[in-house]
Amino acid sequence: MNRFVVAETAVIDAPIGRVWDVVSRTDRYAEWVAGAIEVTDHHGVATVGKTYAERNRTLGPLKTDSVWTVREIELRKRRVDTGTGFTPLRDVTNTFEFRPVQSADGREVTEMLYQVEYAIGLGPLGLLLDSIQQPAMRAGMRTSMANLNTLLRSEASRTAL
Repeated sequence: MNRFVVAETAVIDAPIGRVWDVVSRTDRYAEWVAGAIEVTDHHGVATVGKTYAERNRTLGPLKTDSVWTVREIELRKRRVDTGTGFTPLRDVTNTFEFRPVQSADGREVTEMLYQVEYAIGLGPLGLLLDSIQQPAMRAGMRTSMANLNTLLRSEASRTAL
């Protein structure tokens, strides 16, 4: 069984507290996570040991149902969830990490790491499948973080009115 780690980093134009508030809400994932079509079951704010479920897009027109368990929370710094339902991917672990940084104009913004670790079986066929799905996964991570940035900026402009 081959193990892989795929990670992307982006700067989110919002303070870490605001980013954490949205990312911690499992019921809001369909608003910003590129592959999430809908959240079908959730517990609201992420809580260690609790689960949430999604309907997801995978490769092309393929869809899947996933169930995630919150495994670790380090407030405003790190969150780790494990997921099932992504065959042929196994032992899927999703990690979000956050670090406060300053923008060029001195505002507090947030550097976000989005990482997925997984195993894939099927021998050489699994390696071929991974070479196809990994670029799409990376693109989805970048899109998700861009969506999160847009969502947070939109909400900030509404509250400023």
